[in-house]
Amino acid sequence: MKLIIQVPCYNEENTLPAAIEALPGEMSGVDFIEYLVIDDGSQDKTAEVARRCGVHHVVNLSKNQGLAAGFMAGLDACLQLGADIIVNTDADNQYCGADVEKLVRPILEGRADIVVGERPIDDIEQFSWLKKKLQRLGSWVVRVASHTNIPDAPSGFRAFSREAAMKLNVVSGYTYTLETIIQAGRKNMAIISVPVRTNPVSRESRLFRSMGQYIKQSIFTILRIFVMYNPLSFFLFLGLCFFGAGFLIGLRFLVLMFAYNDSTGHVQSLLLAVALILIGVQTMILGLQADLISANRKIMEDVQYCVRRLFYDKKDRSALEKDTLQ
Repeated sequence: MKLIIQVPCYNEENTLPAAIEALPGEMSGVDFIEYLVIDDGSQDKTAEVARRCGVHHVVNLSKNQGLAAGFMAGLDACLQLGADIIVNTDADNQYCGADVEKLVRPILEGRADIVVGERPIDDIEQFSWLKKKLQRLGSWVVRVASHTNIPDAPSGFRAFSREAAMKLNVVSGYTYTLETIIQAGRKNMAIISVPVRTNPVSRESRLFRSMGQYIKQSIFTILRIFVMYNPLSFFLFLGLCFFGAGFLIGLRFLVLMFAYNDSTGHVQSLLLAVALILIGVQTMILGLQADLISANRKIMEDVQYCVRRLFYDKKDRSALEKDTLQ
């Protein structure tokens, strides 16, 4: 059983040593533990510091591509290196490294495919009251969209089985945290949450510049993934809203015309009703088309999963045991 702990990094030469030092070197039920750092186009000495800290593998991205791309690059490297379980943690030492075992244990016991660490949000002093409430609200929205029960959706401290990692696709360029949970729920993966501890915040978040940007990006990500995985419901609801509004306006016109013999002054209402009804019908037709596209996407994901299994399982692992992956 091989566990690889991956750490996405961008200019983390100051915080990375503490994060690496806190990671476990051995664990019951695990034969090998290795560390992998994804250097996402850092402009400092992150890669050099990682090697000095004893990191087994470093994935070098020549240009900064963002957290989501770095996360997926790490998953790909871990799978190529033969990882049976992959743990993702942050380079700022936000999470307690000793709690890696809490994440891994449910997967070892066969109770979960993905395990997400639940931070004590209400006890983190550095989080403002607004941020705490938004974290709770965002996690609730993700639970509704994914049909899961993960109380801390933005948490980046999580573990994946090999099978789960091969089934994941991240299309967002912003973050992987929300998208992977919604995907797991929609694909009926076993995903659970375990409580984890956190360390004092060592630096400000680099994922977003302001709370407004965080809210906007989170809403956009959730909406896009929901539409991707449940397009018929989304467009059907939207189409019915337009159709219903047009129907009510048209009904008003008919009432005025037949009950009060007054139709000449309400032609604009009739035109608006017709326009809204047409938009509603077209939106529902668009939902049917999107549903067909979604069905094809699921088939392509199954094909991709089979290709990944063939590629990763047949790959000569000994040829991949090297310090730097390009």
